[in-house]
Parts: sequence; structure tokens; C-alpha cells
Amino acid sequence: MSAFENLTTNRSTYVTHLECGLKGDRYEADVIQQLSKAGRPLLVKYDLQGLAANISKTELAQRPADLWRYREFLPVRKTENVVSLGESHTPLIRLSELEENSGQLIVKDEGRLPTGSFKARGLCMAVSMAKELGISKLAMPTNGNAGAALAAYASRAGMQSYVFCPEDTPEVNVREIAAQGAKVWRVNGLINDCGRIVGEGKAATGWFDFSTLKEPYRIEGKKTMGLELADQLGWNVPDVIFYPTGGGTGLIGMWKAFNELKTMGWLSGKLPRMVAVQATGCAPVVKAFEEGTRHAELWKDAHTVASGIRVPVAIGDFLILDAVRDSGGFATAVTDESIIRGLKEVSERTGLLLCPEGAATYAAWKQELVSGRITPKENCVLFNCASGLKYPLSEANDSIDCTQPLDYGLIG
Repeated sequence: MSAFENLTTNRSTYVTHLECGLKGDRYEADVIQQLSKAGRPLLVKYDLQGLAANISKTELAQRPADLWRYREFLPVRKTENVVSLGESHTPLIRLSELEENSGQLIVKDEGRLPTGSFKARGLCMAVSMAKELGISKLAMPTNGNAGAALAAYASRAGMQSYVFCPEDTPEVNVREIAAQGAKVWRVNGLINDCGRIVGEGKAATGWFDFSTLKEPYRIEGKKTMGLELADQLGWNVPDVIFYPTGGGTGLIGMWKAFNELKTMGWLSGKLPRMVAVQATGCAPVVKAFEEGTRHAELWKDAHTVASGIRVPVAIGDFLILDAVRDSGGFATAVTDESIIRGLKEVSERTGLLLCPEGAATYAAWKQELVSGRITPKENCVLFNCASGLKYPLSEANDSIDCTQPLDYGLIG
């Protein structure tokens, strides 16, 4: 049984209002909202004192280990509006084989979620809130995994979904999106070009723009990564978190979760240093971090084997950079060669098959151990954002003719 099934049909949450992430002005929570008047993401605000007074860690521990364990921290007001495909906790896997005179190296493997990626967290929450607000037609740009999650949850909710992908999106993702009920198109451009199509099509089609951070609730789903991680670690946090950063919703959401928990008194001491990991072929956040600016410029000619972090411009750039700086973290870029090498090293030495974006966090961890930006004493968590099985794998063409004598010395 999922945690939300224990709730009464009509319930209140601790949501008080929405707030512009840039200007701080206030917006109503229970009506359809997209960006603020400043054209920036809206953040959900809660009565954290009321939440702390009415829920305990002990009570949480008695609930099923899924995303909805944290229902008081989330915005859905009516249980019948919850759209779920079984969002169980994802495991923490220690890679002791690779530590080599470093602190603990742990992977949080988000590939175990429905639709095989961490996009399930954000999209299940955003679709649930769309249902609550009476929205039934959704559209989004995607590099693959977000579109698959939208297709799955929209179909689960009985909604129509329209998805636009760059033309080099992995074939398995495009087919997955179509198989789960969305209408999907390949576009001869990058994800920002796909986003432009979604935005320009709103008036003609009547669909709701589900682009990253253009509605307030995907962050709240991704926030559960931080709640869950702290819960799994006994309401403690690691020293450093390496996060593959494209649109950055998860990094923003986790930092929001940690600060909410600290305000409630559930976390004490230092919060994790947040590290935004990008590829050298598409690193707008890294460039802005190094230049000391709060906003990132459009990255031209974006390219990387890790398609999920190939986002030339992010509407929440300042929220990513604020989280990185406020946490004492940093932004770093790794080469495609180091991503490919890291994927191979982790899979062959530990048996854990990372996705390219997850492999980027491992490459960044190795790089920053050498640079000294992380120390051998620090315990680090890497986020593997999707199952490695969703991406093209290296060919394996050796074969055996079973009708001929075998030279087992050549095999073994």
C-alpha cells in the first residue's frame, strides 16, 4: 500500500502561497500559475512551523518507503488527485571498490523509479497538481527522460500529452514516449528550440506549457530526493552532493528540501555542498559560476554524449547558482571522454551500470579529488539520474558456432 492511500479523501496541506524565486513577490497557490510577473520560476512556500508541530520522524518511519511518505511536505491537497505509478525509495549504493583513500562514495540510483529515471519524481507531482487544478492537455520539450515520464503520468491521469525532442534524442526514449501514449515529434534543433515550439503553440492548441520550471510543482517532486536522502541517512546529510545539471530542477529542489528541514529543526549543522556537474560541450552554469554572475548566457553549439545535461540555457539558472554558492559548493565541467571512461570503469569494477549523466558525476568526483576542491575526508553522494539500460551500449559481437569443436582455452 502506498502512503497516500492512508489519507482521507479531502485533506489540507501546509502550503501557504507561491513566491517568485527572483523577486520574492507573493502569488496565490490554488489557481493555475506559470512564471512570475518577472518571467521567473515560482516556488511553493509552506507553514514549516505548523508542519514541524504536527508530524514527527517517528511517524514518517512507520509509513511505506515511497515518495508519498512525505505528503505533508508536498502540495497536493486532495488524495484523489494523486497520480502515482509506485514511486518507491531508490537505493544508496556504496562504491567502496573505487574509494581509494577517499571518503565514502555513494550512488543514489534514481534509475529504479517508474519510467527508469528521476524525472518520475517531478512529473508525478506536476501532473498530480495539473489534475487538481483542472488541466487536461500538457506539452513539453525534452531530451528524453522527462518526456517519457510526462507521457506515462499523463496517460495514468487520463490527460493528453504532446512532446517535442531534439532529433538526436536516443531512439529508445522517443519510442518509450510514444508507447506510453504521448504524441511525440523530433525537432531539428536543441531542447531550447523545442521549448520555443511549446511556448509559441499555447494559444493555438490550448495546451499547458510543462517546460522545466515554467510551473511551480516539478521542483516539489524533485525535492523528495533531498527528503529521502536525509531520511535514509538517519536525518543526516553527506558532505558533498554531485548532481548532473541541465535545467537544474533537482539541485534546486534538494537545496530547498534541506533548508526546509533545517528550519523545522530536523537537520542541524552544515548542509551538503552542492556541486553542479555539466559537460565541457555545454557548461553555461559553470561559466557563470566562474565569472561570478547570477545568470548564465546561452551556450552556443551545445554538444555532449550526456544528452540529459545538454541544456544551453536554463530559466532557473540563478536558483542553481544561488544553491551552489550558498552551500559552499561549486560548478564543474567534465569532458565526454571522461564521461565514457567513467561509465566503463564503474560498470566493470562495481557492476553498477550508470547513465551518461550519472557517469558525469563520477568523472567530476575523480577530477575534483585531484584538484583539491573536495578532500579525501569528505563523504560524497553521486546522483545517477536514469537507468543505464535506456541508452545505447557498446557492441558485443563475439559468437560461438555450437556445431564445431570449441577451444575452451581461448574462451576461459
